Amino acid sequence: MRILVTGTAGFIGSALAIELLERGDEIIGIDNINDYYDINLKLARLERVKAYPNFTEIRCSLEDTSAIEAAFKQYQPQRVVNLAAQAGVRYSLQNPHAYINANILGFINILEGCRHHQVEHLVYASSSSVYGANTQMPFSVHHNVDHPVSLYAATKKSNELMAHTYSHLYQLPTTGLRFFTVYGPWGRPDMSLFLFTRNIIEGKPIQVFNHGQHKRDFTYIDDIINGVIRTLDHIAEPSPNWNSAAPDAATSKAPYRLYNIGNNTPVELMYFIEIIENCVGKKSEKEFLPLQLGDVPATYADVDALIEDVDYKPNTPIEQGIQAFVNWYRAYYKV
Repeated sequence: MRILVTGTAGFIGSALAIELLERGDEIIGIDNINDYYDINLKLARLERVKAYPNFTEIRCSLEDTSAIEAAFKQYQPQRVVNLAAQAGVRYSLQNPHAYINANILGFINILEGCRHHQVEHLVYASSSSVYGANTQMPFSVHHNVDHPVSLYAATKKSNELMAHTYSHLYQLPTTGLRFFTVYGPWGRPDMSLFLFTRNIIEGKPIQVFNHGQHKRDFTYIDDIINGVIRTLDHIAEPSPNWNSAAPDAATSKAPYRLYNIGNNTPVELMYFIEIIENCVGKKSEKEFLPLQLGDVPATYADVDALIEDVDYKPNTPIEQGIQAFVNWYRAYYKV
């Protein structure tokens, strides 16, 4: 297939592009290589993708309406995976306009491209952040998510609502994936695993928020990619059981689906740190801090719907995944 993937210099986007290219798909990749974090890491990921002859790079921003229109018109993708976004809960407190531009304006450009060019299926990144103030565990796609606690979460919830509108109005099949704390080799430098590993190796203190009481449903990159591809190949359809008198948030009478994509096994932050210390071979110096504004104390994914519909099953133990990351980090940074 010819698939448009946005965010191909990103952590998830580059890994997904490589997997799709390996199976023989043609990939049109979009990324603007912004400086939210280390550009050199993004370029290094992108070089891995560009090694494949059936990859075409387009360097532009999602909010560049004319560039996105031109990409859809020239390449006529059959399916689209939208992973490009302004990421990060904490950064949304400092630069809110970046989230509106990339995550709202950018997403409407993707939706319009899909609408006008008969795209078979749009799969897009949502986030576990949409659960916000919810405390009922595990988080289910059938739960209400109307209480976001960060602007980042609000933009991701907005994407789900926008996608439903296009599924309803234009019968565009859309599937939203709520990612739960993705980690692994080539990961993001603003994420805890990267920050902790770097500081422990360099003998610097690590910042432990919420006084170490966090729990996260850490999900290894290979398991994420497996789930994304399975949902991409499983085109969203209307639910015959959808009832407007008791509406289910995860399905619709339109071709629309929402899934959690997580490990289904929350890990305590202090154990997470202990594993990193064991893999690095060095103890950490910890600076305990309160819960940050916009953050949530725990995440835990109910993935039953994804198992039922596409036979998704994460199978990477946290110990194995962290060891793989530390091995990559040492090799990449030559430490």
